[in-house]
Amino acid sequence: MGFLAMILGPLMRMLYQLIPNFALTMIVFTVIIKLVTLPLAIKQQKSMAKMSVFTPLINEIQQKYKNNQEKQQEEMLKLQQEYGFSPTAGCLPMLITFLLLFGMIEVVYRPVQYILGIPKDAITAACEALGIATNNTTTMQTMLISQIHAGAAATVNTGLTADQISAISSFNTDFLGMDMCVVPGFHLSPIIIFPIIAAVTMFLSYGMTQKMSGQQAQMQRSMKIMMWGMNIMFVVMCFQLPVAFSLYYGTSNICQLLQTALTYTVYSPEKFKAQYEAELAAKKAAKKEKKTVTVQENGKKIEKEVSHREADRMRLEYARQLDAERDAYDRTVPLTAEQRAERDAQTKTRKRRK
Repeated sequence: MGFLAMILGPLMRMLYQLIPNFALTMIVFTVIIKLVTLPLAIKQQKSMAKMSVFTPLINEIQQKYKNNQEKQQEEMLKLQQEYGFSPTAGCLPMLITFLLLFGMIEVVYRPVQYILGIPKDAITAACEALGIATNNTTTMQTMLISQIHAGAAATVNTGLTADQISAISSFNTDFLGMDMCVVPGFHLSPIIIFPIIAAVTMFLSYGMTQKMSGQQAQMQRSMKIMMWGMNIMFVVMCFQLPVAFSLYYGTSNICQLLQTALTYTVYSPEKFKAQYEAELAAKKAAKKEKKTVTVQENGKKIEKEVSHREADRMRLEYARQLDAERDAYDRTVPLTAEQRAERDAQTKTRKRRK
């Protein structure tokens, strides 16, 4: 899930060269990421507004054909085709947001590798030399930074080059007098303020986003439980991982609060919903308009006025009839003279109808 760290890491490395402080670099980079992804947030808000308009139609289809899954899928497909609605339209922005989140988490876990650019094998060898558990990949590199800051490299051969040791030694992880490599845990200490801020801003951000985007009423109970579960999981991680993660997560939540307020002011969900409702009403009215078609009844061609929906149904029935007639003679044994005559008669009938 954190494969985007290969892109985000080098970008943060360039920013760190301008702002030689790990915490400040992370804050500025998080703000930049939120600004870059602002169009995706707007697109997702539009998709959710559109979803709120079509949800009653979807529920009606599901209730009407709850015992006929095949018919239900057919009607859902017809709904998408007739009104240009896609239930997965808002998934892409959400997916990209989550991938960026996990990419940033990966960078926070491995700052020596991604920000300082030291090879993974050299980091692992140095950790083994210093007695740092290499199976705990979430804290391994931050513990390496802490030990080298404490002067461990002067007494133990880590296998790192002088330049690499110098880069880690000068890596500035201090923020407001606290080390961003420390794991806060669940005990009282000054540094626990960062996980607390992350937790509070998470609840504020999530609640405000759901309320202002109009998603709260549309989300199913299972979806709500999943979203709350994931957010609570991230809060717990804030207490169990280096505090740099809490700093990133809290900053991201604050940016989300501001982003939600901005998009709500400029791109109100109510405005989009009214627009989509008007479009839906216009398309429904167009469907009810009558059109003149030529049909075959009792061997004669007559003209009838039918709605667009009725015309579509008639075309579908005719296509099914043609398929049935064609499949009736899809066989592996020769036709009898009687069957050939019947087939030829039906072919002539179809030609006369055309």
